Amino acid sequence: MTLSEELQWRGFVNQTTFKDLSVLDDEPITFYWGVDPSADSMTIGNLAAAMMVRHFIERGHKAVLLVGGATGLIGDPDGKKQERDLLSLDDIARNKAALAEQYKRVFAGQAFEIVDNYDWFKEIGYLEFLRDVGKHVPMRQMLGRDFVQSRLGETGAGISYAEFSYSLIQGYDFLHLFRTKGVTLQVCGADQWGNSITGVDLIRRIEGKEAHVYSTPLVTNKTTGQKFGKSEDGAVWLEKTKTNPLDFYQFWINCDDEGVEEYLKIYTLLNKEELEAVMAEHKQNPKERIAQTRLAVEVTRLVHGEVWAREVRTRTELLIGKTKLSSLAPEEIQRFYQEWPRTLQASVGDEVIAILAATGLASSKTDARRLLSERAISINGEKTTKETLEADDFQNGFALIVKGKNDSALAEQV
Repeated sequence: MTLSEELQWRGFVNQTTFKDLSVLDDEPITFYWGVDPSADSMTIGNLAAAMMVRHFIERGHKAVLLVGGATGLIGDPDGKKQERDLLSLDDIARNKAALAEQYKRVFAGQAFEIVDNYDWFKEIGYLEFLRDVGKHVPMRQMLGRDFVQSRLGETGAGISYAEFSYSLIQGYDFLHLFRTKGVTLQVCGADQWGNSITGVDLIRRIEGKEAHVYSTPLVTNKTTGQKFGKSEDGAVWLEKTKTNPLDFYQFWINCDDEGVEEYLKIYTLLNKEELEAVMAEHKQNPKERIAQTRLAVEVTRLVHGEVWAREVRTRTELLIGKTKLSSLAPEEIQRFYQEWPRTLQASVGDEVIAILAATGLASSKTDARRLLSERAISINGEKTTKETLEADDFQNGFALIVKGKNDSALAEQV
């Protein structure tokens, strides 16, 4: 299928200034997409737009990937109810470097160029910017933005001149990249439409040329209707020190059945035939979560690499009893033991209640007794009410004790 057809099929079409998307199927164009360094990692919300960008690149379009060193000094106010706290220059420098590394990982094997808008803003004088750029931006356009109206309303927190000017700064990015890189298209998430249109208007007013914006919808959880990408602990990050690979993998495993086909289209590179085959198998036995497992493997491999994808899948299957410790090599279990969040040494005859309390799986021995009586504890994937560890609880010298779905401790036999 053509690029325009694939974007439609995968659900990547939201608003665009193009009259006909088939223009994307013709000659290669140069486009840009950017992320501000408000944190040292992208989230899976950013990843959705990044996956759309991959399809543009793979169809021969030239990508310019921006890290917003200049816009990051201000912070995008859109969607924020109050003024952002400013980051230090050191924080922004660290975050920019981290984002650039994530670009390289997510777009590995693809052709792209990374730019930083601080490189061109640091030389621009205030009066020069007002005269050459600000003169061409109507106040009515800026005042009409929804976030400005909400912040200036009776119940709003107000807005500083700095945040008010954010869209003008981003608009100039588009103008600069149009002039220096031949960029004629900005791609973005739906929440960046207003900022992106500012650049289109600047290019038209100052250069007398045509440029375009293409936005992708924000992904929502089909069950809750809420913005997709939140776990119980908050945002799901691509950086493993912020969301560890096991939690990352399990986020995808726990995705809702209603939305999993859409998530496969957005977050993986499976083609139509492969994806339809996965969904057909999934629908035959939804309890096996075949679609969610394929989704988790594909996204974890893309973000964290093949080794992590294989390892966290094994760990997850250990937790649910699908894989047994007895099937793993001793050195693999030993590595897991070194990295497992909760570990201890135990012997045959040790009280399970004491282990639960000591590892924090239970808040007290009383709580531990309650968990056992309610069959909320499993050992090596089997529900148990036993009060002491037995010899067959240790496989290859280890016993995996799990509360609920994910909370666990790995015990080494001594």
